[in-house]
This record gives sequence, C-alpha cells and structure tokens, in this order.
Amino acid sequence: MSSAGIVGWEGSPAADEAVQAAGELGADISGHRARRLERSHVEAADLVVCMATEHTDAVARLVPDAEPRTFTLKELVRLLESLPPADSAGVEDRVRAAGAVRPPRRDLEPTDQDVADPLGMSIDAFRTVAGEIHEWSSRLVAGLFGGGVDAGRQAASA
Repeated sequence: MSSAGIVGWEGSPAADEAVQAAGELGADISGHRARRLERSHVEAADLVVCMATEHTDAVARLVPDAEPRTFTLKELVRLLESLPPADSAGVEDRVRAAGAVRPPRRDLEPTDQDVADPLGMSIDAFRTVAGEIHEWSSRLVAGLFGGGVDAGRQAASA
C-alpha cells in the first residue's frame, strides 16, 4: 500500500492537525511525506482509492486503463456493501465485481462520494475527517476481505 496525491508539495509532511487527529485514533502519520502521483504508481496498483471524485478523474486522465480499478473510498465501500459477502474471493475479484455494479459516473452525486479536505480548517475539522476516513476504511477492509464491519474495524485499528 502506498499514498500519492494530485496536488501538494513533494516531500512535505502531513499537516500538524492531521498528525494530531490521526494520533488521537491511534495512527502515527508523523513520518508521512507527500509525493506526487505518477503514471508508474497507477500502473503498478491493483486498486486506486481516492478521497474525491476530482482525484478519480485525474487518475483516469493519467492512465485511462486504470478507470475500472479506481474509485473514491465511499463509492467503493458502497459498491462492496451491495455485493454478497466476501468469502474466498480475492481483492482483484472483489474490485472487479464492484466495478461491474458501478453506475455510470454521470449518475453519481459527486459531493456524496467525496471526503472533505480539511486543510486550512480547525483541528475539529481534521478530527471529523480523520474519524470519517477511519470508519470508511474499516468498512473497506470488511468489504474486501469479509468478516463484516466489526472485523473491518478491528483490522483497521490493528
């Protein structure tokens, strides 16, 4: 697993508020450094999970063949939760199944798919976003690997 963004300064650390909010949830992101998304990152990825629709659009422009495996976090979780439980299916099979039930992008409400960017806001906004990412990531783990939301929460907190 790795992280890259479409904006930001290469090598810059996470915002102090992000480090604090993540730390309050038990995650240490103090060593995180920004890197710009490159074609090679997308080509090497089995799954690309974005925080906002504008990011999925940027990935699709960069590597058009990656669109079937590129989702916003919320979009992918909702699609996975609409499928039968993940028993022995692998991640690639689950991603492919989610893509098969995905409605056309023009039918999605973009603001309902996005995680807000709290940059420049208060620590409370960072806490809200950190909690939201934690919850949706837990559900993502459950949707990809099975075990229900509680198992996803346990995996995400480990």
